[in-house]
Amino acid sequence: MDAQQLEKALGTVHALLQAEGMSEAAQVVRTYPAKAEQTGYDNWNGGTDLWDVSFEVPASEYARMGSRRSQLEEQISARLKIVLESSQDWYSAKIIPSRVVPKNWRSEGSVLPREVRTNIIDGLRLENIAWQGQMDDVEFLSRLYDLQKLPSNDYRFKDAARDIWQHCINNDDWEPYWVFSDARFGLADGSAETFLRFLCETVHPVVRPDRDSALKIVSHYNDQLRNAGWEIVEEESIGGRPRFAYREASHNGARAVSRARTVADALNAGWMAKEIQRLERAIDTDPDLAIGTAKDLVETCCKTILTNRGVAFTKSADLGDLTKLLVKELQLVPEGISDAAKGADNIRLILRNLTSIAHNLAQLRGLYGTGHGRDGQHRGLQPRHARLAVASAVAFIDFVADTYRDREVRKPIG
Repeated sequence: MDAQQLEKALGTVHALLQAEGMSEAAQVVRTYPAKAEQTGYDNWNGGTDLWDVSFEVPASEYARMGSRRSQLEEQISARLKIVLESSQDWYSAKIIPSRVVPKNWRSEGSVLPREVRTNIIDGLRLENIAWQGQMDDVEFLSRLYDLQKLPSNDYRFKDAARDIWQHCINNDDWEPYWVFSDARFGLADGSAETFLRFLCETVHPVVRPDRDSALKIVSHYNDQLRNAGWEIVEEESIGGRPRFAYREASHNGARAVSRARTVADALNAGWMAKEIQRLERAIDTDPDLAIGTAKDLVETCCKTILTNRGVAFTKSADLGDLTKLLVKELQLVPEGISDAAKGADNIRLILRNLTSIAHNLAQLRGLYGTGHGRDGQHRGLQPRHARLAVASAVAFIDFVADTYRDREVRKPIG
């Protein structure tokens, strides 16, 4: 099949998909370049050529599709068969990631732009935060560097340890943030790992024992780091205080948020997209807000699907009411299988638990929010609580959205 024949066939496939309400598959056919390639030959029934029609999509879009890729490929393949039924050949649609990759991709993970570093340092200056915490400069830097092996910038001393002691402790004639511009420590232009390891040390429990202060500083760091693909997260607890480590920002809450964005795109729900943006910013910086938003996300998903299906609900309907309507409308309980009653009970219980997790965690805002006096032992919600709420909410909306799409595909035309 030449390019002109393929283009004509795909135009008809697109029209069929649109007419049958398979808008996402239609968008793939219309948006992304396609290429037909013969992949085999079958001797059965006089001989049949086997062809793959590949749609090359950007890697980010390929990942966003997730498990739906198989469904989209099946939908496109079925229409190709209809359009090309006069041909003896067999055509299958394949969605593949684009083979265009950035230059120097092997080193990108270790890059931390200078402007990100500058913003972090400026933030410390603006808040007048001592990077060395309750330690002096020599004591802090000795935790990360062998100062006796680093050279002195003052000819009177043989190593960095004496040099720093003289100018930061004895005379105190260096400006407070001198370390970030000192080439010996590689913070301005060194590897990302060097800079990130330094940041983690500034909030170590021994360096900065005040837990709330450390969390606030980490929040400031992450506001900047996530734009460059990094984040600082709690790794373990020492004496009831968090110890932090750095990692690439590509998992935990980020995965759940990415999946939620996929659902919002599939439902064409603009308000869900706004809530997801709020979630993305709040998971690690404002757990209370993220937990409340997770509940709102479930509500919005329910309302969007019910509205699309023409199911009425009152303005006062709460999350429980909406879920009951959705379970009934989408027929989430399987029919026509053995032991259906037990299966129905199990599915209802799973759905009820998913909803109640997000809902109940949202109520914790009343216990941990501002405006109330706290005793000295009080602790607020942590990012791990937010990740639990968000993952639970996304599991719910992912399931019901997939079911909704399946019902729409099976809905009779006309």
